Amino acid sequence: MTDTFSRWRNGLAKTSKSAFGRVASLLGATEISVEIWDDLEALLIQADLGIETTSDVIEALQGHVREMGLLRSDELKSALRTELRSRLGEQQEVSFADSPPSVILLVGVNGSGKTTSAAKLGARFIAEGKKVIFGAADTFRAAAVEQLEVWGERIDVDVIAGPPESDPGAVAYNTVQAGIARGIDIALIDTAGRLHTRFNLMEELKKVERVVGKAHPDAPHAVWLVMDTTTGQNALQQARAFKEAVGVTGVILTKLDSSARGGMVFAIRNELGLPILYAGLGEKVEDLTIFDPDAFIEGILAAF
Repeated sequence: MTDTFSRWRNGLAKTSKSAFGRVASLLGATEISVEIWDDLEALLIQADLGIETTSDVIEALQGHVREMGLLRSDELKSALRTELRSRLGEQQEVSFADSPPSVILLVGVNGSGKTTSAAKLGARFIAEGKKVIFGAADTFRAAAVEQLEVWGERIDVDVIAGPPESDPGAVAYNTVQAGIARGIDIALIDTAGRLHTRFNLMEELKKVERVVGKAHPDAPHAVWLVMDTTTGQNALQQARAFKEAVGVTGVILTKLDSSARGGMVFAIRNELGLPILYAGLGEKVEDLTIFDPDAFIEGILAAF
């Protein structure tokens, strides 16, 4: 457990120092005043919690002050830790289909890290003793297919691909069919990055989702949104659009170690109700780790 917390503290160092470090400095041994509330609200918004989540947290903290008779701002630290932790829920267990393969679509905007995340997930599942197949449904970016094929060779996973600019729905369908024929446990389908504001691209993604359902009952069994944490609050609009389009069931956070905007986790979890499943804390395959709410809180509040 100590190693886990240490890993998260290191990965969240930028978020802890830049965003929540200022919060820790604010909550010193001064009296709780109107100015303290205003400053705390501003800092939490700057920490990418979002306006809605920040307002909820401030209101809850003011309730603690009234109920417990708190007088000094440093007494708010424990209450803030409790409030933030309560908004993350429990660690999510990833479940798989009763009738394999479990079909998982990876979706997200350009450059969010979908292909690399697919590879890291594949390696993780193989280490757990599962058989995996990749679907290279990003048919409009040759580099994505090549990248997935390189990873496939490295971790010994077959990749189903099609000709350049071919129908991504056909690739997804063929991937599921191949998974069924080969007795595969998990079919990971890497879709093309798309701007959430482009209607035609989002409609194409909906088609991919429908097509895999024709290849296997109840597929896709999961739709995971891969999000680059360096985008901050812009990620919230992305997540909302993808959730409405294809029924996102969970989130994978990338580049958490190189971002100072880890606070966006709270906005995603509270405003959209989406569970955070995995988080990238580095470049190595093993650095894509299951999201641990307790370790996350310890990491971002290291300065407290």
